Amino acid sequence: MDALVIASLPVALGVVMLGLGLSLTVNDFLRVGRYPRAALTALLCQVVLLPVICLGLVFAFPLSPATALGLMLVAASPGGPAANLFSHLFGGDVALNVTLTAINSVLVVFTLPVVVNLSAALLLPDGTALGLRFGKTAQVFTIVLLPVAAGMLIRARIPALARWLDRPVRVLSIVVLLTVIGAVLWGVRADLAGHLVAAGPAALAFNLTSLLIGYGVPRLTGIERRAAIAAGFEIGIHNTALVITIALSPTLLNSAEAAVPGTVYGIIMFVTAAGFGWFLRGRTAVNHRRAPGRSGEDSAAAGLR
Repeated sequence: MDALVIASLPVALGVVMLGLGLSLTVNDFLRVGRYPRAALTALLCQVVLLPVICLGLVFAFPLSPATALGLMLVAASPGGPAANLFSHLFGGDVALNVTLTAINSVLVVFTLPVVVNLSAALLLPDGTALGLRFGKTAQVFTIVLLPVAAGMLIRARIPALARWLDRPVRVLSIVVLLTVIGAVLWGVRADLAGHLVAAGPAALAFNLTSLLIGYGVPRLTGIERRAAIAAGFEIGIHNTALVITIALSPTLLNSAEAAVPGTVYGIIMFVTAAGFGWFLRGRTAVNHRRAPGRSGEDSAAAGLR
């Protein structure tokens, strides 16, 4: 992988996380009190259930140890900023998305190293070779939380600047993500087909499972549909820029192979999320035709509490 690309990854991720911070306020962290049941269910799915399911998938598919660890890194990553957009487009509770994103941006500093280290111990012949030692969590903290805090500070102290920066930084974040994905694909171009064949089916299976778990588990526990849609997108769309940065960083995992699942997932998730949203919208239309005059959506609002 080109040294310049690797060196620029923390800066690229910083842009993405700064954009996230510009969309957050302190109230977004406190709002969890309005959605305790929905938020707790979604967080348990993302922090506990997804890594367990992903571990089963990496044993079910013929993955190399580094590729398997890369997919576990995806499972340990928080929701991506694009989840809010998909939730807005397809009728989800965007406020819940923002709350989950805010909380996950803090939790990931602690949960991601735990998941990666346990996965390395299980999947790698030498579990210490690609682990995240305790001292490295400070770097994860730096590349995740500091840009978010900077964005929140700008929004709180200079709201006019935050409003001016919001759209350009959002667009730049998308450009950055696409550039990072393109750089990884270019870096493994010598065996690109082999990597895609190896990681693609497992990444697709995990992505579809994440969307279904994120929507299905909240619905099974009685949480209303708009909140379940928000959870589905939050859990199904991951921050793959963070995944790729951690995988490629020389002081973290330093593995191009471990970056491939995150790269493939980053391509797949936008297509599947759009399809998932259209599927849910179609079901809503069918339900409305079957029960005219009844909203059904707001009648279960108590499920949020």
